[in-house]
Amino acid sequence: MPTPNQTIVRNGTQASIKGPDTWFTGAVRIDSRFQAEAPARVGGAIVTFEPGARTFWHTHPLGQTLIVLSGVGWTQCEGGPRTEIRAGDVVACACGKRHWHGAAATTAMSHVAVTEMLDGQNVEWLEPVTDEQYHGGVLVTE
Repeated sequence: MPTPNQTIVRNGTQASIKGPDTWFTGAVRIDSRFQAEAPARVGGAIVTFEPGARTFWHTHPLGQTLIVLSGVGWTQCEGGPRTEIRAGDVVACACGKRHWHGAAATTAMSHVAVTEMLDGQNVEWLEPVTDEQYHGGVLVTE
């Protein structure tokens, strides 16, 4: 039984939501959203991307941690290579750096995304990742 100092959100008590078209390209589902109460700042969700789906370019004032749960995805920080990510990988996105992430072209991918709030904001959404950006350049798979 939980103590008065714990909150447990039971699996299945929150409806899945479609990833908004203002943040994502393609079919994206968001599950198990959470945001800790102040003074804590951490929040996040499980995000599932169908093949070819991805975030828009975005930044996080305090960075972001992704924990890949299943599938194969791609991520890229602006100016760097597009990099493959797989189940079990942990990705640390630096504070304020423009980046995107999503599924590979032919494989779905799910990750836990964890961010922190700073002055009431945890993300700044920018423009869509173009098909040329998504498919372009060298893919690092190491």
